[in-house]
Parts: sequence; C-alpha cells; structure tokens
Amino acid sequence: MKLSDLKTGERGIIVKVLGHGGFRKRIIEMGFVKGKTVEVLLNAPLQDPVKYKLMGYEVSLRHQEADQIEVVSEFLENGQQSYEIHQGHEDDFLQHVALRERRTIHVALVGNPNCGKTSLFNYASGAHAHVGNYSGVTVDATEAHTEMFGYEFLLTDLPGTYSLSCYSPEELYVREHLANKMPDVVINVIDASNLERNLYLTTQLVDMNVRTVCALNMFDEFERRGDTVNIAMLSSLFGIPMIPTSFKSGRGVKALFRTAIQAYEDKQGTTRHLHINYGHEIEQGISHIQQFLKADEHIRQRYSTRYLAIKLLEHDSHVLQYVGQHLTEENMTAQRRQLLLARDMADARVREEMGSDSETAIMDAKYGFINGALKEAGYKTGTKEDTYRTTHIIDHILSHKIWGLPIFFAILFIMFHTTFALGQYPMDWIESGVAWFGDWVGQILPQGPLRSMLVEGVIGGVGSVIIFLPQILILYSFISLMEDSGYMARAAFIMDRLMHKIGLHGKSFIPLVMGFGCNVPAVMATRTIESRRSRLITMMILPFMSCSARLPIYIMIIGTFFATQYRSWIMLSLYAIGILLSVIVSKVFTTFVFKGEDTPFVMELPPYRWPTTKAIVRHTWEKGKEYLKKMGGIILVASILVWALGYFPHNDSLTIQQQQEQSYIGRMGKIVEPLFAPQGFNWKLDVSLIAGIGAKEIVASTIGVLYSGDNSFSDDDSFADGEDSWKYTHLHQLMQADGITIPVAYAYLLFVLIYFPCLATVVAIKNETGSWRWALFSALYTTTLAWIISAIAKLLLSLVL
Repeated sequence: MKLSDLKTGERGIIVKVLGHGGFRKRIIEMGFVKGKTVEVLLNAPLQDPVKYKLMGYEVSLRHQEADQIEVVSEFLENGQQSYEIHQGHEDDFLQHVALRERRTIHVALVGNPNCGKTSLFNYASGAHAHVGNYSGVTVDATEAHTEMFGYEFLLTDLPGTYSLSCYSPEELYVREHLANKMPDVVINVIDASNLERNLYLTTQLVDMNVRTVCALNMFDEFERRGDTVNIAMLSSLFGIPMIPTSFKSGRGVKALFRTAIQAYEDKQGTTRHLHINYGHEIEQGISHIQQFLKADEHIRQRYSTRYLAIKLLEHDSHVLQYVGQHLTEENMTAQRRQLLLARDMADARVREEMGSDSETAIMDAKYGFINGALKEAGYKTGTKEDTYRTTHIIDHILSHKIWGLPIFFAILFIMFHTTFALGQYPMDWIESGVAWFGDWVGQILPQGPLRSMLVEGVIGGVGSVIIFLPQILILYSFISLMEDSGYMARAAFIMDRLMHKIGLHGKSFIPLVMGFGCNVPAVMATRTIESRRSRLITMMILPFMSCSARLPIYIMIIGTFFATQYRSWIMLSLYAIGILLSVIVSKVFTTFVFKGEDTPFVMELPPYRWPTTKAIVRHTWEKGKEYLKKMGGIILVASILVWALGYFPHNDSLTIQQQQEQSYIGRMGKIVEPLFAPQGFNWKLDVSLIAGIGAKEIVASTIGVLYSGDNSFSDDDSFADGEDSWKYTHLHQLMQADGITIPVAYAYLLFVLIYFPCLATVVAIKNETGSWRWALFSALYTTTLAWIISAIAKLLLSLVL
C-alpha cells in the first residue's frame, strides 16, 4: 500500500521509495528510508499536507509525494487487523513483513529484437513464452516471477525495440512502461556480438536515469569469434554494471540477478548516474528547457527532466503532448509557448554550428560516446569462426533470389509429408484406443440418451479431433525449428519484395507467418507495423493463413478422400492458395480501398543458430497443451451441444439417417442446404461450417458426431486399402454414401480455408482497429469469397474428374 493510504493514528513500515531523480533523493534525505517506521499524526481534510512522525521528528508531505512511498501496515482497508500479532511484538512483526515486501523486486527486461530477452525470461522463471528468431514475437508485456538469493523477482518481458523514440508502438510501449510502472531495476539485454548497435538503447536508458544492469548475452559467441573487451572498464564508462551471459547454458544468470539485487539495494559500486555530453549548444538548450520542466512537480517525479529535454530537442511529439498536459494550469499556454521557444532556439543554434538538426546531432553524439567508450575499453573484433560468415554461406543458398522461393515451398512440402507419414502411426494407436474406449462404454451402459451422449457426442466428437494430436505436435516442432533457427526471418526476407509489389509493408509478413500458428496473436502482432494502412490490410488478409485450428479438418478430409501419395500436395495446395489469395486481395485493397504509398522497412536478419532440443520440445508441448485444453473445453461443450441438437426430438422407430434429418440440427441444416447447392455440400457439412464460426476445431468434431452414429458400413472392409486407418475408410464410406465426392471434398476444404475467421479472431480485429466495422467486414467478405471460390472449384473439378 502507499503511505498516502494510511489514516490518522496508523503506522507503517517503509518498503521502498518510488519517484525519480532529485525528487527521490530529497524524500530519502528527509528520513523516508527503507525499514523505518512512520506514523500519521494528522491527515488534513483536504489531504494536503499530511503530518507524519518519523525518526523522532515531525515532517509534512503533500499527498502527491506520499503516494510515491510504499509501506506495510498492520491494518487492512476495512480497519481490521490483517495479522494475528502477539502483544508487544507488533513492531517486530511489521519489520518482518516489510522486509519480505522489500525483498520483492520488479524487473523490466529491455533490449533489441533477437537479443535474448525472452530466453532470459524463460530460463529464469521457467515460463514458456515463445522465442522466435525474428522481431515482433513479444507483442505485449509478459509477466512471470522467480526467486533467487532470498529475493522474489517479478519479471516483465517487454517488446523488443531499438530505441525509446515514438516511431513505433513497441518504442512507446516500453517507454510508457518504464515511466508509469517504475520498475525497481531494468535489465538491459545486449547482443554481445553487435555491441555498437545494442548500446544505443543503453544510452537512452542512461538519459532516463533508471537503475540498470546490462546482460552481455551470447557471450559464448563473442568469445568464440575472438572478440575482446574490458568489461569492467566498459561498465565504469557507462555507469552500469555489465555481466557476460549466455542464456542457452545459463552462464552468468545468477551473477546477473545478484548484481540486480545490489543495484536495487544501492550497494553496486559500478552504478553511477552520468550525463552523456552532447556538445555545448545542445547542453545549453537542455539546461534552458529543464528550467520549465522542473517547475512542475508531477513531471519531476515521473521523469528525468534532462531526458524529457533531450526528447523535446528530438521533436518527440508524444513527449511534447505529455509535457503540455502536465505543466502548471495557470499560464499553461504561456509556459508551453516559452518551452517551444527555448527548444526552437536551441535547435536553430545547433543548425547554425553543426549544419544538422538537433535530433541528428544527438544521435551522432550518442554513437560518438559509444565508439569512444568501446575504444577506451579496448574493444576488438576477432576473426575466428564468424557466426555471420557461416550465415552468409547458408543464406547464399536459402535466400537466393531465384532458388529461395522454391526452397521455401520445398521445406513446406517436406514438413507436411513428414507430418502425414510420421504422424500416421501414433494416430492409429490413439484412434484404436478411442474406438476401444467407445465400444467399452457402449457395452457397459444400457441403451438410452446417456449412452448415446457419451459414445456419439463426447467420444465421437472429442475423439475425432484428439486423434490428430500427433500431427499437430510434429507440425509445430517443424515451425518451432524454423522460427528459433532464424529461417523464418529469411522467409520474411524472401517474401519482402512480393509484399512491396502488392503495396504492403515488408513487416506485414511477420504477422502473416504467425497466422499459420494462430490468427489471434497474429492480429495482435500487427500493432508492430507503424503504418495504419498496412496494419489494416494485414488484418484483413490474415484469415487466409491456415491456422493450426484448421489442421484437424484438413487431415480428416484429405485422409478420407485422397490417396496417400497425393496428401502432402493437397495440403501444400491449401497453404499456397491461402498465400495467393492474400496477395490478390491485398493488391485489390491497396489499389481501390487503401490507396497511398507505404513507409520503408528494414528487415533484420539475425545469424542462424541451431536451437536446443529442450527449447523445441518445450514449444511443441506448449502448443500440444493448448490443443488438449481445447479438447476438454470448447470442443467438449460443442460436441455435446451438436449431439443434443442431433438427438432431440428422439424417435426410436426411425432409422439413424431419418432421426438425424428430423432432429433440430437436421432441420437447421436443411434450411441452409440450398445456399450450398452449387458446392454440393449436404446438410451435415453445412452444419459443421456453421459450428466452426466459434472455433475451427469444432468443424471436425461436428463431422465426427454426425457420422459417429451411423455404423452401417462398420463390417464392410471393401474400401480398406491396407494403408489407411479404419476411421478414414469408414468415414469415406459414410460421406460417399451421402453424395460427397472428391470435387465436393476439395471445395469444402477451400471453404474452410477462406470463410469466417473464428470469433476470437473477429474480436481481436475489433480490439486492434477499435471498431466493429472492420471486424464485421472481415467476417462478411471472407465468407462471400469462400462461397464464390468453392463453387467455382467444385464446378471445374467436376468437369476434370
């Protein structure tokens, strides 16, 4: 709780002092030190000021200042004593509680994309945040906790960013988090193999005057290449302790957190506040602007006034807006005018003397400071086993301007072929287990609704989806390998020229690639795209990316209707058509709907790194767990609902086919059946598509439920070819009897590929655009396009086959 929350007569133990710079120093000098007891003597009716007793003397603080001091009190908000304390030991107990609270350290992880922040986050906390070797993975802040050396660390993994400017959502998000959340310590993760570029962000943390500890990550690669640097000297020059680490092996992690504790407790000898010298004219401008900023107490508490002055000289629009809102209300217009005048005068002097604007001059000064520090610290690059040299050799093949794209699709083909071939064996075992369990339940239960619900609804619905778990795991292991190794960044590079040709931002390919996993986080990932135009178009075409939820449907229908040697090609065709459609639709949008040119984009290509087996297994299992959770959640509920609609009203005198047709779900299907006559879908397929609006896996479970009750072909082996499981053969017999042919099956696959995104994706689009208009447009136009393309496909295939 905050000191400002204590009422008159209540006492508390000081846990920590928040705030910033000079304000925090003044509060501590007044005696508000960690571990000291403070008592409220008088709480003024208007809250300001409040009189406190501290260290034997009385002192008054304004409510706004008291709000920056965390305390532990023996009372809760309702006035009840929060702990049972033995009489005479109240102070000892409060000291114990305060010590425990004081040993909780809030840590923010900050760094460039691909520097290893999320790897540290996962290694230290045991969390399983996704690590991708390309930018844009961490879209939002991820939180976890860990314990070391008697302290609890609350870790926040912030989005990767190259600077703390206002040019991208990531930069603003990180900057706002550091200012508003005020973490106790910032761990700046640095890619040691690229010190000069990574230290630019460090200089901005120096300007912000936040407690910082640097992790020189990938130091094993740094040493293997033969690079050298005097770490103690570099730490001293930046005023920030720097610890060599390697998060793959865990090297330096304990030393890093031990140093973070020392920085938090103000016992780190290297830590010191320094000012990077930006030259006479800029420094004079900074001092002049600071005079106006220091006049506002709110600004002084939250930010370093020097940092804000630098940002104003860089013409940072968000800082200007913030400062304008928090200047003293009286004469605000005049103060703002004077502030802008001071900035413009400083900028004009810089242009006169240096021939460039102040933003460029500040940037040059930062890199000058970095280069000088590295030279002073004896930084030299080696020539041994250069990671990038190996990368260049591999890239010469995989990213070739002619062969790059065919290799990309060849890798996709191998991935799908392995998914089918290798996944068939465990799939058969699971299928046999599901069939045995269904038979066993059917034998021990008497005929009736309960038996029907369990056998046809639960086991038939959930079982028809869960058997595809092996293929899901195999596919995700491939995707994880491509992402963690750095190849996915190359795929984005290969597609970059195509993205520009269709009028899209090159950065749009990253969310599109993520869409193959799940469209929801992919939609969220579009916020990393600076251009609103590209962001909207990317969201509109994302549903064409075949997410993992569609895989059970693909595998079920492809395995049922297509011979083994064609299955990988059919699967690849669906992904290719999705990509092709996204290209065509994007071109239409950029030409007729969202006109205009886009901003340039530089795609970072990190070196290839072979991921650890542990990381691949962990990422794969995380996806498997999500899949299993769906089985026990939405898929189970949907399966029971579909069974109930297909079972009632029930009439034992009818055949299974007649019963289904006269049930509630049969009537619903018959109503919409004419809409899909051009595609040749029967009412069962129609119902499954409607059910898939909630989640695409429900499509497969619905088919499983609707066809599980019909066992008229169960003893007929005429369709068995010695390769397929009984499930595929049996389902083929049932669906063929319903008039479903290969052209109809492929048209159905195309419809599933293109139509209505799941509800979660629609809501995500609404949240990212701030409007239901775009979300509903996405749902309507994709469904219309799905109807047209599937109808055309069925017609053409019927003429050929």
